[in-house]
Amino acid sequence: MGRKDASTIKLPVDQYRKQIGKQDYKKTKPILRATKLKAEAKKTAIGIKEVGLVLAAILALLLAFYAFFYLRLSSDVDPDLEPDED
Repeated sequence: MGRKDASTIKLPVDQYRKQIGKQDYKKTKPILRATKLKAEAKKTAIGIKEVGLVLAAILALLLAFYAFFYLRLSSDVDPDLEPDED
């Protein structure tokens, strides 16, 4: 007889979880779907750090490109040559 009574007693934690489950089930499906989509969007959204890193990489690439051509074109001109005088 003791076993039968012991199995019917539920722990407070289990009762609490059951209440939460009932409350969550009461919500309509569109609300639950919207909450899930919002959480997914928050997880997959790119942050400010990623945007900053991409912009810094593009800026560094452009700066290297500009420096390469600046040094390449400036070394082609000889300072000893005088321009033609008319």
